[in-house]
Amino acid sequence: MRTDVLGVGFDNLTLDEAAQAGERLVEAGGFHYTVTPNPEFILATRKNPEFKQALLDADLVLPDGIGVVYSAKILGRPLKTRVPGIEFAQRLLAWMAEHEKRLFLLGAKPGVAQQAAANLKQTYPGLIVCGTHDGYFKEDAPVVEEIRSAAADVVFVCLGAPKQELWMVHNGPATGAHLMIGLGGALDVFAGVVERAPAAFQKLGLEWLHRLIKEPRRIGRMAKLPLVLWYAVGARIRGR
Repeated sequence: MRTDVLGVGFDNLTLDEAAQAGERLVEAGGFHYTVTPNPEFILATRKNPEFKQALLDADLVLPDGIGVVYSAKILGRPLKTRVPGIEFAQRLLAWMAEHEKRLFLLGAKPGVAQQAAANLKQTYPGLIVCGTHDGYFKEDAPVVEEIRSAAADVVFVCLGAPKQELWMVHNGPATGAHLMIGLGGALDVFAGVVERAPAAFQKLGLEWLHRLIKEPRRIGRMAKLPLVLWYAVGARIRGR
């Protein structure tokens, strides 16, 4: 049973439990996909039914955003913890390196995925990165065939929301991959193009503040996030 937070169901798992669930999906065969919604995702679903359905249909839905955790608490159905997508990916990468699973990196600007691949192989000795492709493509079919030809077990899809979630839904089964994960800007972090927030910010759930300090132009997007808490308060008052 998932925990409903303003219409999006979340798997109530710790990071360890989420990583184990991801491993099981890879081993299960067939196609599966994981999404990592933050408060901005929840707001977007209010105007994008297809995006909302993509989140609802995912095999694993992880709360990547302290606003999601706070909203769940306000609603009276608390989640165990925040599960950042990038930390979930790191746990899965360590397991993949040990079990000779094949990884494909999709997204970001030209050259970023290749640099991310080089860094990841150094961090996780034995990791097989079977292919990369930037996010600047116009036709899906060649990319789908590239992933299939690479025999990827896992694909990190970093195209930004909602594009990455819809791409996984529409194209994932045809790639032959067992697990796709929507990870937004993770490739920029893995490549060293973007620095993740210091540990103190991460622990307090303030990565959004660190990013805002680094990128003030994001203020318009960040200003919308308190709306999620406001909607949660309203839903609690109405008894939903």
